[in-house]
Amino acid sequence: MTSSLRSGGPLVVLENVNLTLGSAAGPVNILRGVSLEIAAGETVSLIGPSGSGKSTMMMVMGGLERPNVGRVRIAGNDLGALDENALSRLRRDHIGIVFQAFHLIPTMTAQENVALPLELGGRRDAFEAAARGLVAVGLGHRLTHYPEQLSGGEQQRVAIARAFIAGPRLLLADEPTGNLDAATGCLVIDCLFEHHARHGTTLLLITHDPSIADRCERQIYLLDGRIAEDRRIAPSPVGAVSRAL
Repeated sequence: MTSSLRSGGPLVVLENVNLTLGSAAGPVNILRGVSLEIAAGETVSLIGPSGSGKSTMMMVMGGLERPNVGRVRIAGNDLGALDENALSRLRRDHIGIVFQAFHLIPTMTAQENVALPLELGGRRDAFEAAARGLVAVGLGHRLTHYPEQLSGGEQQRVAIARAFIAGPRLLLADEPTGNLDAATGCLVIDCLFEHHARHGTTLLLITHDPSIADRCERQIYLLDGRIAEDRRIAPSPVGAVSRAL
């Protein structure tokens, strides 16, 4: 990773973030005083037991949940100062999100699904760019296929192409292999890290798989809504995507 990717301050900043949600049993504290900085170009795994607040923390970073207390800044933008339209533009311009469920539109082809965010942004070359994005994830032969005609791994790679298509500075991936078998999951993870390596995108990845977490240079362990450990490691080697795909 070149030093230029790390210059200019952190890409992600959380300052004393607290989030409490209501439930039938009363208020539930999901995040409790989370403070965190992530530099541009970092690869970070977010780990911890189920219910520790990992997905909620990622939703807060993506502007999909608003904290009750604290500040969230992405690419210099204070999310608390933005209305919903401004948040949507921020996500369009700076953030890609990949979920465990693929969230593809069933009535659209793979190419149409990937082109959609570019079309919404007014890009005239949306379909050409979508085709290139699908080729990059090994799906150049699936442009006109609908989600139901694709395997689970292929659908997730379409979702990854869609997340990367606008050149986001931050990619959030929430258990992207959770619905896939081990071999297919490896292909999907290789795909994420290959895009990171090519474009210097900051990658924040939620996973329960230690072998996936070990591919990141930084591991953040969340427990009961708090950061219990934040450590840097020497990431394990990344597989060759060109061979895997």
